Amino acid sequence: MKKVVVIGAGLAGSEASYFLANNSVQVILIEGKSITPTEAQKSKNCGELVCTNSLKSLNPDSPHGLLKYEMEKLGSLILKTAYATKVPSGDALSVDREAFSFKITETLKNHPNIIFQDEVVTDPLLVKEKYGADFVVIATGPLTLPKLAEWIQSNISLEKNQLYFYDAIAPIIDADSLDMSKVFLQSRHKINTETEKGDYLNAPMNEQEYYAFIEALNGAEKVPAKAFEEYKYFEACLPVDVMSERGIDTARFSCMKPIGLTDNNGEEPFAVVQLRKENLLGSAYNLVGFQTRLTYKEQARVFRMIPGLENAQFLQFGSVHRNTFLNSTQVLNKDLSAKNFPNIYFAGQITGVEGYTESAACGLYVGHQVLQRILGKSLVEFPVETGIGSLINYITTQTKSIPTPSSINFGLFPEILMHKKDYRGKNYKKIKREKIAERSRQKIDQFLVQEGSACLE
Repeated sequence: MKKVVVIGAGLAGSEASYFLANNSVQVILIEGKSITPTEAQKSKNCGELVCTNSLKSLNPDSPHGLLKYEMEKLGSLILKTAYATKVPSGDALSVDREAFSFKITETLKNHPNIIFQDEVVTDPLLVKEKYGADFVVIATGPLTLPKLAEWIQSNISLEKNQLYFYDAIAPIIDADSLDMSKVFLQSRHKINTETEKGDYLNAPMNEQEYYAFIEALNGAEKVPAKAFEEYKYFEACLPVDVMSERGIDTARFSCMKPIGLTDNNGEEPFAVVQLRKENLLGSAYNLVGFQTRLTYKEQARVFRMIPGLENAQFLQFGSVHRNTFLNSTQVLNKDLSAKNFPNIYFAGQITGVEGYTESAACGLYVGHQVLQRILGKSLVEFPVETGIGSLINYITTQTKSIPTPSSINFGLFPEILMHKKDYRGKNYKKIKREKIAERSRQKIDQFLVQEGSACLE
């Protein structure tokens, strides 16, 4: 039986391990956080969701919906577990984080083809030799421990300083500390009735409350960047305090937008803070879109200005952390193996994909490519018209001097030809996206049939 070492049991590492193990490959899954956790990790379980509990949209015609369609076709452990631990969140797939991670850990540790090791890896080549493995998959994420990061920097990266971005975590609040008389239960664009109450708690703000909140946010003390670097953020996951610095109304047209919501008086508020269930019990809520750089003391002061949160008890404060990404275009092959070490693969966010589903999908992609090598087959490129194919194409073909991580979006997909008769009198953008989505599903279905059962569960 062929052996593969997978370093890192996050979303990508868990997916790659499960995929390979289900295809009769012996996997040695190594996770070091029980020995040396990173600054953002709280749990010792696999598949930990660090920033939020949402795996984004379930809409089948959305980019995230397309990724989920493909991941299900490939037997995704992450999606299977997410559906089993789902919490209400409208048309998004959100989970009970603790139940989600526990179930993934249980599945991996009980798999007959997976050997789980608590170990801190500093040199992948030594680990490959130690376990007599044929291949190594590095899926340590953007929070790779310093010693391994140094090895990657010295042996893989072509740049002096690895590309980095800062990411931020939203705070979590004890549900019992909320003033329910000041918030209302409703999902965006849904009427709050006895039969359809919605999935989000909403804290409405009037104009005076909103601008006072933004003023306090701008004046609050923030955690400074390290002396040797500047804050660089992933645009799709900006801290709320960065948004407020960009303009007094920026947050009101972003994470605090009131559109589609009506308060208990049937009126649209000036601004809204949404809270999403953190667990199945509903004993904790996270502030949607409220990733932040504020110090803990300032978070307590400023966020208690939100109506209904005056006495909020914080189960977890928000924080910022540094993410590290490879310049995949320069150093990785199309199958995400290293150009100078073809038996070492990289998977997940360290490659430059951004987001939970993106990271997990990347793990499935690498698991598939390693299996091809084990079966004596050559690289098989996923069609660029698919979600997985478009992501991999993006991170391996960037021409920017400083490449930028990306989540899945329609801008990554090839254009589609539209005739006037296709959209005359209709919403052009909506029709176009539906056609891109339809093409994507057709392409992945054809691809998997052509590849045969080795791609499937």
